Amino acid sequence: MIYDYNALQKDIEKITKRYPFIQIETIGKSINRRDIFALRLGSGEKEVFYNGTHHALEWITSKLLMRFVFDYCKAYIKGRRIKGYNIRHLFDTVSIYIVPMVNPDGIEIAKYNDKWQANARGVDLNHNYDAAWKEGCAIAEAMGYGRPGATKYSGKYPESEPETKAVANFTRSKNFEYVIAFHSQGEVIYWKYGDTLPPNAEALALMLSSASGYALDETEGVASYSGYKDWFMDKFNRPGFTVEVGLGKNPLPLSQFDIIYNDILEMLVLAGV
Repeated sequence: MIYDYNALQKDIEKITKRYPFIQIETIGKSINRRDIFALRLGSGEKEVFYNGTHHALEWITSKLLMRFVFDYCKAYIKGRRIKGYNIRHLFDTVSIYIVPMVNPDGIEIAKYNDKWQANARGVDLNHNYDAAWKEGCAIAEAMGYGRPGATKYSGKYPESEPETKAVANFTRSKNFEYVIAFHSQGEVIYWKYGDTLPPNAEALALMLSSASGYALDETEGVASYSGYKDWFMDKFNRPGFTVEVGLGKNPLPLSQFDIIYNDILEMLVLAGV
């Protein structure tokens, strides 16, 4: 079963009732007026940011992030540890912001189109940020992706889409030390953007790789331009990561869910270390 916007709404309702101390806000709306939710775990001054499902077929990342929200809250309430880390201490020292579903409209289309990664307007949201956007457009056009479609079309201009504008504005409103955009698949961590190497980026990358078992890698071709982590690194000179979870063909089957979640759980907790 696809983890879609309705499933997310139900989980948001459960969290609101079960853990009323968790802050939840709407940071924008999609093309088709679906809410883009942001959740805050913790109250500390250190701020980090995770997001999922820029790409429609990668909806498993939304489910993974929401599972983490539930587990983190439960550990906080019961005074439990996750992967050896004291969650009550982390809750007081770090604020983890999570936008679990950047592209809710795209998921609806992906239910009947097994190639659809874009939003409802046919724009690939992870190619719609202002990081060498023109260069990315030129490569995409040469590949035949110069107009709206299932994937790789960069839009009319950077942040042309309400979904990317919402995420970018939210990022600008905070003071994130680093960000992680979750995608699927490949079991790799992309941690560079061109020649940009923010302070502490390599050390963090090695730490995330060690925690998950995922290899560090570098993007090539059109994937090297106008993505969220590229934009964050370019504009803020702080570490940004794209984590490709799981192996196989998108959408990844839910039979992989527990394995993937266990692989990335320590990585998710490490935000407060």
